[in-house]
Amino acid sequence: MTISRTVCLGFLAVIAVGTFLLTLPFSTSGGNWNSPLVALFTSTSAVCVTGLNVVDPGTHFSGFGQFVIMLLIQVGGLGYMTMTTLLMLLLRRKFDLRQKLAIQESFDRPFLQGSQNLIKSIIAITLIFELTATFLMIPVFAQNYDFAKATWFALFHSVSAFNNAGFGLLKDNFISYKSSIIINLVIPGLIIFGGIGYQVIIEVYFWFNSRFIEKRKDFSFSLNYKVVISTTLVLLIFGTISTLIVESHNPDTFAPLSLKDKILAAWFQSVTTRTAGFNTIDIGKMTFEGLFITMGLMFIGASPGGTGGGVKTTTFRILSSSTRAVLRGQEEVVLYQREVPIPLILKAIAVIFGSVLAIIIASLAISIFEDDFHGVQILFEVISAFATVGLSTGITGALSPMSQLVIIGMMYLGRVGVVLFMAAIVGDPKPSLLNYPEENLLVG
Repeated sequence: MTISRTVCLGFLAVIAVGTFLLTLPFSTSGGNWNSPLVALFTSTSAVCVTGLNVVDPGTHFSGFGQFVIMLLIQVGGLGYMTMTTLLMLLLRRKFDLRQKLAIQESFDRPFLQGSQNLIKSIIAITLIFELTATFLMIPVFAQNYDFAKATWFALFHSVSAFNNAGFGLLKDNFISYKSSIIINLVIPGLIIFGGIGYQVIIEVYFWFNSRFIEKRKDFSFSLNYKVVISTTLVLLIFGTISTLIVESHNPDTFAPLSLKDKILAAWFQSVTTRTAGFNTIDIGKMTFEGLFITMGLMFIGASPGGTGGGVKTTTFRILSSSTRAVLRGQEEVVLYQREVPIPLILKAIAVIFGSVLAIIIASLAISIFEDDFHGVQILFEVISAFATVGLSTGITGALSPMSQLVIIGMMYLGRVGVVLFMAAIVGDPKPSLLNYPEENLLVG
């Protein structure tokens, strides 16, 4: 039982528990036993913080079922190892080296000291963001619902947004709130902070404490912080401007809107494609160009250590910088005056290659099972599932059982990660004392 297998099996265990609870009669609004496949799909989508659904969560599930979904989203967003560690802290059990290594593998960060404090900080950050957003959104929902339902909607959507899940209880998602300034600021804010990673948020706190409390000016941000923040800003700006341009004259999306609403809608879609899954326009009616841009942003996704999916901003940045280094004839990849280690570049290549291969195989499989949907719809659905986004052109509920199983597998693979999943199958690498001679070959 390697560390990677522990993490992968942990997610499977949570999905299994969620499937059982969502199958029970009191989880559905009709009081009937739920379909096992629907329960499995919903549980996987919640634990893998994806947001794809074959039924409407707001009407199909009862209050208990919706509460179970929210808990699964929270567990899935924080991660199996985080929740396990939290339980150990509550039970006052000590950490051994294996558990610390498992936390390191889960967060993809090389720390061993202070694991308990890190978990406590993550829980505190999560509660602060989710509760603050809940109080901000209650007045918005209270305009259309009673106070109890408005509070529940605010809490559910806060948890879903911060964990980049995309689950919603409203029939039209947030289309009816496309003009709301609060919704267009709070929901994207939760998505961004949940997606940039806990380490980045904690680093901002340390910078603020050093600069304004301790009055020190020698604080320096890590390379991870610089890459994540700069890449995220560029992608958000690019997504907003490009979506605004390609959809401005689309009569089914942006054309009927005022200039203010167009900008808000473009901003919202740019943020939500970073693996959140909410929408203020009908995704199925977007132009081909808009869908293509959305698929690209979904594939890149959020940042390491956050609640989002995708191949991650750091992976994208490492490969783009590697390409630039090759074009300039350089043998080292440098980011912010720091050389990127070769093993990190190889890992980035493995992530991209494995992700593209998985998407191609899944798309071909669904194409065999489905005859009623064209290739763009299927590819969009597969990328959305793999990147744990949750956006859909509207075909999820119409997929055959076999296609739904493929989507379930893609959501799981996207959440645990391609490299971690392959490590769980292959096992720990065996050290070798052999060194082979180098030889060149033609490339490109």
